[in-house]
Amino acid sequence: MWNPSPIPEVTWDSGLKEMNETWKGAIACLGVAIFFVMTIGIIYWQVVDQPNKNWILKGSFSGLIWERRTHSLIIQTLTEEKTFVEIDVGNFPDLEVPFVKNLCWLNKTEFCYTWDSIADLEISMDSDYAPGTECYSINWTPLHCKVDLKDCFSMANISWYGGATVHGQTWPLNNVNISSQPFVVSNLRDNPTGYGSVLERYFLGSSGVALLIAQDVPVNISIDSRRHFCLQTPPTTALVPLQYKVCVGDNMKTVHQEAGSQLSEHERVLPNTDILRLPFWKLLVNVDSGAKVERELRTFYNRLKRHGLGEGVISLNEHSTMLISDMDHESLYSRKKTSLRQTRDLPLVKLLNISITLSPYVGVDSRPFQTSLQDGTENYWLSLPSRANGYLAPLLMKWKGRFSVKLNITNPAAVSWFLDRVSSQQSHLGVEYITLEGGEGSPFTEQAIAPPKALAGDEYIGLFATMAAKIGDSSIITAGTRSSHLPLFVRMTPLQADWSYSGLKGIIPSILHYSLLGYNFFIPDAVGGTLSNEFITDEELFIRWLEIVCFLPVISFRTPPWVSGEDKVLNLTHSYIAKHQEFVVPLIVKYAAEWLEEGSPIFRPIWWLSPDDPVTFTVDDEFLIGDEILVAPVTERGAVCRDIYLPGSDLQWQDSSNARVFDGGTLLEDYPVSLEEVAVFLRRKS
Repeated sequence: MWNPSPIPEVTWDSGLKEMNETWKGAIACLGVAIFFVMTIGIIYWQVVDQPNKNWILKGSFSGLIWERRTHSLIIQTLTEEKTFVEIDVGNFPDLEVPFVKNLCWLNKTEFCYTWDSIADLEISMDSDYAPGTECYSINWTPLHCKVDLKDCFSMANISWYGGATVHGQTWPLNNVNISSQPFVVSNLRDNPTGYGSVLERYFLGSSGVALLIAQDVPVNISIDSRRHFCLQTPPTTALVPLQYKVCVGDNMKTVHQEAGSQLSEHERVLPNTDILRLPFWKLLVNVDSGAKVERELRTFYNRLKRHGLGEGVISLNEHSTMLISDMDHESLYSRKKTSLRQTRDLPLVKLLNISITLSPYVGVDSRPFQTSLQDGTENYWLSLPSRANGYLAPLLMKWKGRFSVKLNITNPAAVSWFLDRVSSQQSHLGVEYITLEGGEGSPFTEQAIAPPKALAGDEYIGLFATMAAKIGDSSIITAGTRSSHLPLFVRMTPLQADWSYSGLKGIIPSILHYSLLGYNFFIPDAVGGTLSNEFITDEELFIRWLEIVCFLPVISFRTPPWVSGEDKVLNLTHSYIAKHQEFVVPLIVKYAAEWLEEGSPIFRPIWWLSPDDPVTFTVDDEFLIGDEILVAPVTERGAVCRDIYLPGSDLQWQDSSNARVFDGGTLLEDYPVSLEEVAVFLRRKS
């Protein structure tokens, strides 16, 4: 008989349910664990394992890298053997960006990215240049008014040149310190911590990089010595972009020849080169009438002639110009045309070769301003409309201690009146050379008023230079921006009567700066400097200063060479004026033709012949005239020898004084240069 199993009966449905609940819990825990591991993995990949940089654009030989840890844009060769420039975006954007993705991924020459609610970044690559040059256009656009756009260009292992004249000019500009301020021309006498008389939105780096900043966008620039210089949007409620172009090439000479040509789109025109042969003599008088100026002119000319220095130009300042012009009021200030027969002739003045100085300012107590109020031509001056009645209220400024108004350079009628006034003075005084000073400075800026769009930034200076060119190709201006193509001379920034970079030692850095930016036809400050009201009495300083300016376009004097009482100074003055006329001027004219055709500077840094030689990058007391003459003056007090570096390892140089020949790439230590000499080397033809 079958015996039933002793195993008790169980409810199988209940067991299965219990097991299913257990597995469900285990699977759920496993899922959570897997999710946690994946999350950790993703975080590890993004933060730890991900490369610190990624290429965002690539050209034929260079590329742009985003460095995520330092928030930097870096341009390197594709092989990463050379870094052209590192651009630190500073404290922007103020958040961690582990990786950037190109939103313009369909176009391999563009990169786009958006930081939500902060800014848009657009970068495009341009290869439409000579082989070996590539450019990257970078455009930051703020998405709200509180965004502070700021890009800083590193000075690490790079020497930078260009930009603007500064007080105590250096070459390169790595040692300069300037706080963030609008990048516009200012008068360094009034604003010694600002940017000076020749300015272009262009910087050149020794690694083979050039920076061109958009001309029509306001920008502030600061320079932090030996660290970086920064571009920054100005504080404003408007959404102002930050726009610039970075070009890279084999070396800084080749990239300058390509990118530097973009400084001006206009055809270059030579000024009157006859002026090069004539020394300028500043007449210093403190008189109160035109008749006394006329008498002082005659006396000064007779002394120059007696000392064998009669061939030259006697330069009158603005005050003397006004006094001598006031000897015939009607012809100068009337709005009506005046026959030359009605003017008083000045035969003694017309026999002399003089230059006069004018400015766009007129005093509020002057006849031109009073006449404008009477005949309703207040719009001849920079003005603002009255809110109540809509009439124009001229803006006041102080110019040389007088309350004055400034010519409205945007008013064609005002410009025509000014040019007629200049023409009248030229005929009245029989002068050819005219200096126009005072283009820098704005009543809008002084009174914290937003200028009209036509006068924003440095527009006034550009229009002022254009007006000066209409006067003639012998015109002289005191400030320039975007005007290097015009047939004008530029008078350089006044210097102190000492051996510092604010004095003699700053001459060579200044001429290299002017020439690099295209302003080759400049008139250096007078021998001994003009910031002092006294004649220079330091004989050694006078001689060493004279030895430098002898090799520049124009020699200018304020201290007559007979003041020291030493025949040696007078004889050296004769000698160096003759050397300038016979040796230097033909060289300048020769290389002026090259500037006209190619845009190459006439006065060149020695790295022009050795753009890959780091030794040449910081040499600030030598310069080249073209490619064939090297000038190495003494710039240290009491020195009768100096170190001289000869560029070009494949070149040879011959000392012009003793015919000794040296190989290029050589440092001549303690090379003898007596007080009466300048070290000049001629490049030997291979």
